[in-house]
Amino acid sequence: MTIAVLGATGMVGGRVVTEARTRGHRVLALSRKPASEDPGVTPVAVDAQDAVAVREALAGAAAEAVVLTVRTYPADEDVLVGATRTVLDAAEGLGIRVLVVGGAGVLRSPGDRELPVAENRAYVPPEYRAVAAAGVAQLHACRAHAGADWVYMSPPALLQPGDRSGRYRRGTDTLLVDADGRSYVSAEDLAVAVLDELENPGPERHFTVVEAAF
Repeated sequence: MTIAVLGATGMVGGRVVTEARTRGHRVLALSRKPASEDPGVTPVAVDAQDAVAVREALAGAAAEAVVLTVRTYPADEDVLVGATRTVLDAAEGLGIRVLVVGGAGVLRSPGDRELPVAENRAYVPPEYRAVAAAGVAQLHACRAHAGADWVYMSPPALLQPGDRSGRYRRGTDTLLVDADGRSYVSAEDLAVAVLDELENPGPERHFTVVEAAF
């Protein structure tokens, strides 16, 4: 496939690019300052909020799927939602599937399905509430976009660079934890899950993953 990755220089986006190339896919790396010496990666400088630029980049590369990994620091809900709508609009017009790497805040809490993770202090301390709220708004934007073919992937509570095991456990709308209550996956294994979903789409529009037990 030709896979477009928006936010290609970020923690998740960069690893999605690497995983896609490992599997032999061509990559359109979209970010504000993209760079790559890999002949299978085409870097394109694009602002994810620029609707015309995003559509032209996707159409010009004949992309078959797009992965949105954009994040704002500090959290900016308007920017995140705007970029998501821009990508969904462009993808709908071009017939491209979208995989949004979103937030864990939209998930239900383990043991209490009525409590959103975004409101659960055990997983989201006060200083991260704005980030969680932005992720919730992003999922709402996806659900309000009836025409686009999208899937929303929530990471676990903790996502950090680490090792690639090639293994993970998949769930739906509830935060996954291990026997010790830990909710973690490496960014490398998250990228594995992203490519698995692109290559073999699952039935859910919203899913999550966590580190697999060995």
